[in-house]
Amino acid sequence: MDKRLAMLEDLTRSGKADAFAWYALALEYKSKARFDDAMQTFSTLREKEPGYIPMYLMAGSMLIELGREQEARAWLTDGIQRAEAANNAHARDEMEALLDSISS
Repeated sequence: MDKRLAMLEDLTRSGKADAFAWYALALEYKSKARFDDAMQTFSTLREKEPGYIPMYLMAGSMLIELGREQEARAWLTDGIQRAEAANNAHARDEMEALLDSISS
């Protein structure tokens, strides 16, 4: 098993992981084409830290790549709302552009 993956899995299992560790684990799963594990990890992160805005863009992007546009819309719409609430115009704009790309 990949050392980075094992380290991130251990960290998240320990209960001491911050939002970035969960996010990094989801991205690591994605990089290994373990898409279901990646989505489960993004979902866990959303439950634990719903204000962690980067996950919405990455989850939405991955779902689009997988042809799961309806789920992508839901993630991106939620992310846009959270980015608005956090006054994060850059993240909002990125997610709006991605959402527009599948709405056309």
